[in-house]
Amino acid sequence: MMDTDKRWKAVGDVFVNKCLKLQPGEKLMIAQEEIETWPLALATYEAAIKAGGFPQIQLKSAYLRHAFCKYGTEEQYSWMPGLEALSMDWADAYVALRGGYSFSIFHDIPAEVLAKNMTAHGKISTLRWEKTRWLLSRVPNETFAQHAGLDYETVADMFFNACLMDYDKESPAWFAWAKQMVSESPQLVHITGKNTDLQFEVDGRTWVATTIEGNSPGGEVGVTPLNNEHLNGQIYWENPGVFGGKLMPDMTVEWKKGKLVKATASKNQDFLNEVLSTDEGASLLGEFAFGTNKGLTHFTNDILWDEKIYGTLHIAFGRAYPQYGGENKSAIHWDCVKEMRHEGEVTVDGQCVMRNGDLLFHQI
Repeated sequence: MMDTDKRWKAVGDVFVNKCLKLQPGEKLMIAQEEIETWPLALATYEAAIKAGGFPQIQLKSAYLRHAFCKYGTEEQYSWMPGLEALSMDWADAYVALRGGYSFSIFHDIPAEVLAKNMTAHGKISTLRWEKTRWLLSRVPNETFAQHAGLDYETVADMFFNACLMDYDKESPAWFAWAKQMVSESPQLVHITGKNTDLQFEVDGRTWVATTIEGNSPGGEVGVTPLNNEHLNGQIYWENPGVFGGKLMPDMTVEWKKGKLVKATASKNQDFLNEVLSTDEGASLLGEFAFGTNKGLTHFTNDILWDEKIYGTLHIAFGRAYPQYGGENKSAIHWDCVKEMRHEGEVTVDGQCVMRNGDLLFHQI
């Protein structure tokens, strides 16, 4: 049955006119990932037409990827999807509407097969970054709600509230924090918390605040660390690392003098090893950021939502954002979200900027 919730149209309008700022005559590729995202795909399609654009819809699914990995040869599952690559040349703007899917779907796929398939799709992500104005959004469905341990109505309300919040009202503080960090020209970040003591440099890098450019819901203040001899220590994640439909609980990662020396998880260790050895840049830091969105309150086991939660921080393995001044290249960009609301502190050049989840930039 068609979901007639009128909030889908409101979100579609925000995606087209505020997130992507689609102009008359521009081409928009809508990647509808899982069939349950159809109400938002249709709403986005309609909003693009009203804006004078030329939208196309492309159907994607984790279940199709599973078939590729299960029945394909190495040549096939390592293949970069050609039509998707061409669409990045065709489109001026791109939006991925990613529905939830069962984490157990890839249970019968060997870690090395799934990792190679993820690497191929990572090349598409690189093209998206380089050639389009883009937006990614995780769209709630019943499966997503189950992953979050919540009912569908709760996650749907959280999604609509976070996408439709007044970012013009909330975001000035985020931009002020980023500007403050740039003006201070900080050098050393130090994270402490549960089983965590990690340091790295950010000297010369740009701190950037983001709202709904790139992700919706949005809300981050971040920077790209330097992967040099000052990258030392370990970090533990209270919530599972999530990548390619695999959960990796109790992740602990350690670096010494800029080199990864340990990466462990209580489940899917072989897949973790494969991901971090995808290429030379996969085990290095591509991003460090604070979540700033107070409209998101519950962990959902989804990176796109959880990394925005106020009171958390996240570190990304792999590809760096050019606008942050980062140079690290990789086929992956994998964000891992750390809970800081119960225990933990972040200092920048000795000044505390986060304590037990509260951001304290104004006290610097």
